[in-house]
Amino acid sequence: MSSGFSRVIQGCMNWGKWGNSLSTIEMEKLIHFNLESGISSFDHADIYGDYTTESDFGKAFKNSTVKREDIQLISKCGIQYVGKSRPNNTVKHYQYDSNYIIYSAEKSIKDLNAEYLDLFLLHRPSPLMHPDEIREGIEKLLNDGKIKSFGVSNFSNGQTDLISTSSKVSANQIQFSLSHNTPLFDSTLDYMMINNITPMSWSPLGSFFKNQNDNKKVHDLLSDLSKKYNASKDQLLLAWVLKHPSCIHPVIGTTKTERINAASTSTQIKLSEIDWFRMLETYLGHKLP
Repeated sequence: MSSGFSRVIQGCMNWGKWGNSLSTIEMEKLIHFNLESGISSFDHADIYGDYTTESDFGKAFKNSTVKREDIQLISKCGIQYVGKSRPNNTVKHYQYDSNYIIYSAEKSIKDLNAEYLDLFLLHRPSPLMHPDEIREGIEKLLNDGKIKSFGVSNFSNGQTDLISTSSKVSANQIQFSLSHNTPLFDSTLDYMMINNITPMSWSPLGSFFKNQNDNKKVHDLLSDLSKKYNASKDQLLLAWVLKHPSCIHPVIGTTKTERINAASTSTQIKLSEIDWFRMLETYLGHKLP
């Protein structure tokens, strides 16, 4: 199943002031490095950097002279974030009226210095969202060529069904990793396969590097497998995600060139079925049913 996106996607949340506060030149170099490493898809959201990271990236993209058709740009909308950029937001909330959806997409396109978005996602489900109202905005964006495809992020199967009554959902960006494996067991990934929805996973390395003392048995197993596959631990964790038959696209968050390159080459690791299950069982701490 071809999605039109690179197998590994570069997440840009940490490029701006919510992370490494990269300069325009540093961002420009990183865009080129990702492309040279085989990563051509870049994941954004309007709220990143308190609504500033997309415009920072856009300046770098313009300076990079990279052709628009050589990259894929993803963005998300809907979260009204409390921060300096939007002082009228007194509480974090979600907004999905058609006018706001159109405004958000057009602003992201302008900030990114792009003529269109390859994929436009609803960032998180809202209790007040109405599929017909969303369709009105998405339909106009599609008809005007502002977006090439539409999807959701962090949506359950039922919430996706709700939106799908009015609009074609092409992708769902979810949290998925060895340490956040719920989508394996709650039918989320099965549902996406059945409905031809492209899964993308944020935080694909999970929680294993936040506290090395946690999950010691997993780290011990990964150390053994690292020798077998001549691969780093983070490459093995990505290979575990990549092996799932739904063809998940991991969204990495690193800005370090060596880790970007390692993530890209993780697609070449042929993790055996037995080792995939060994990793899962070791993390769960018990055999599968």
